[in-house]
Amino acid sequence: MTTMTMTEEQTQSAAATKRRLLDSKTVFLVGLLIAGSGLVSPPVALVGGIAFGFAVAHPLRAESAKLAKFLLQASVVALGFGMNLTQVLRAGRSGFMYTAISITTAMALGLLLGRVLKVTGKASFLISAGTAICGGSAIAAIAPISEANEEEISVSMGTVFLLNSVALLLFPFVGHLLKLDQNQFGLWAALAIHDTSSVVGAAAAYGQQALAVGTTVKLARALWIVPVALLTAAYVARAAKRSGDVHHAKAKVTMPWFILLFGAAAAAATYLPKLHVAFAAANHLGKAGLTATLFLIGTGLSRKTLQQVGVRPLVQGVVLWIVVGTASLAAIYFHVIAI
Repeated sequence: MTTMTMTEEQTQSAAATKRRLLDSKTVFLVGLLIAGSGLVSPPVALVGGIAFGFAVAHPLRAESAKLAKFLLQASVVALGFGMNLTQVLRAGRSGFMYTAISITTAMALGLLLGRVLKVTGKASFLISAGTAICGGSAIAAIAPISEANEEEISVSMGTVFLLNSVALLLFPFVGHLLKLDQNQFGLWAALAIHDTSSVVGAAAAYGQQALAVGTTVKLARALWIVPVALLTAAYVARAAKRSGDVHHAKAKVTMPWFILLFGAAAAAATYLPKLHVAFAAANHLGKAGLTATLFLIGTGLSRKTLQQVGVRPLVQGVVLWIVVGTASLAAIYFHVIAI
């Protein structure tokens, strides 16, 4: 009798777990469809994703992360069909110089903060690179080269992710408060927000011209992944060789090809005006895809993420981000730099 009761309880428990999993999958898919429908703004999609991540255990975490990466790249390319190549090149030239200064300063300051705060392992370097260059994309590219472990990657990703979420909601508010014009806001977002998705989301919420400037300058900033990754690989290989490690890391640096496709899309939109209807449709799909991407990214934030980050890496990331954001805002607001 007891055995039968225990078996029945186990069966009921398994059935209840299966129902909860099915329900959470349904909620996730419905939320994704709403986010991609164009019915909600990027910030709302992000907040909805975060609410889901905190409310339930993510039923499709790995699949969601892969889809978010693909959707982000595809959406950025599609957004290129709404750009003018002349404006893209002009913003890219100016943005390349600004990003070079910003990245060098942020990397140096980040590593100094990490040493002061005694952030252990490779986490300090990854947080600095993520803040300086391109958030999670930079961390994902540099982590295997620097031989960071899973915990260091999780801590770095979590820190950058939290700040991305805050930036997407905070930056448009500050921009309107200070009455920044479209070019000023786009440049600020590109220089001070970590991930491309959040830059594009914040800029899209501010205006079409802010979106054009923000996307272009941000992609110029993202190109720095390649030289920084190569320098990291060279340093790791040299250090390993000095220590006699025959299995030292070899660089495997991948070029962010979607940036070149973005430029090709902008060129097509500029020189093939007869196809403007198709290009406008592609651009609209890009905006919808970006909003869906932000929902997916939001679902990856959970209580476990917050617990993994810890105090010192978070302090390093917050202080570095505040310094970068405030300095770039001041330089733009007082017309020290401009597009």
